[in-house]
Amino acid sequence: MIADPIKISACFSSGASSTDDHQYSAVTRAGQSVIMSIYKTKLGNHSRLITITWCRNHLLLHGLSMCISNLSNDADDSASSESADQYNCKVELKPWYFWRKQGAKHFTINDGKKVDIYWDLKSAKFNNNETEPSSEYYVALVYENEVVLLVGDMKNDAYKKTGCRPSLIEPILVSKKEHIFGKKKFIVKAKLHEKGRFHNIMVECDNTTESDIEMGVKIDGKLMIHVKHLQWKFRGNESIYLNRLRLEVYWDVHDWLFSPGLRHALFIFKPFIPSNSIIGLSPLSLPSSLSLSTTPLSAQSGSSESLLVDGLSQFCLFLYAWKVE
Repeated sequence: MIADPIKISACFSSGASSTDDHQYSAVTRAGQSVIMSIYKTKLGNHSRLITITWCRNHLLLHGLSMCISNLSNDADDSASSESADQYNCKVELKPWYFWRKQGAKHFTINDGKKVDIYWDLKSAKFNNNETEPSSEYYVALVYENEVVLLVGDMKNDAYKKTGCRPSLIEPILVSKKEHIFGKKKFIVKAKLHEKGRFHNIMVECDNTTESDIEMGVKIDGKLMIHVKHLQWKFRGNESIYLNRLRLEVYWDVHDWLFSPGLRHALFIFKPFIPSNSIIGLSPLSLPSSLSLSTTPLSAQSGSSESLLVDGLSQFCLFLYAWKVE
């Protein structure tokens, strides 16, 4: 299936939190299924976070946006992080402009250097109307004649089109956030490790009796977590093992149970790494609602920091499960 129309927008900002909050609010207002992949890399001498967001609305129309922001904990970026500079660029691809599903945009970020975005979505395939394309596409970000980030399976086409070499610094997938909608079952296909395979994850919530609610988390069809009396255990965490990989699973379903209207729960899948294996970076920052805080989930958007272990990166999967009546 070819997504039609496709909307592409690029938003470049020196403030990460404001951009993320804007994207988060847009998701909740529009009721869109969204996948946000956050990468850490370097542009020149500065560490950056690059967020690629795919969305799909109830009409099965797809969209793509990209955001670059400074890392607030980067000492070299501390001065620019405090500035209000923003760099915006937007391209809308209408169904009658077929040729514009392939193109490029460029602009200048706050270090005075040019950034280019190249894309080819003419034949992008979205299997089963999924939010993120599965094949026959590429999106590339170029800085100083290097492809610093490349997604999609048409890599050779991307290098040929840009005329640039791959960057010597491979971007690190820091985290992935996904918004999904459902009534009782919430199903996603996602990786639980940067270099791992895709897994089928299902969360099911149902009333077993009028006075009891149960929740189950299945991975690849196997029940990994079963929570009884969910109305008393609406926040919690458990450790599970998947192919010898230990995962810490956190959940907060308070709004599912006690808030009116369109409600969402948050699930976090975090690979466990012993503290003595972490090299030079602080552990993942979890939403405060998962630390026995009384802060409602609706006020949390989740955050993460990269971990490096034996030269490999660790990332977390955030699932925002929206419950509709």
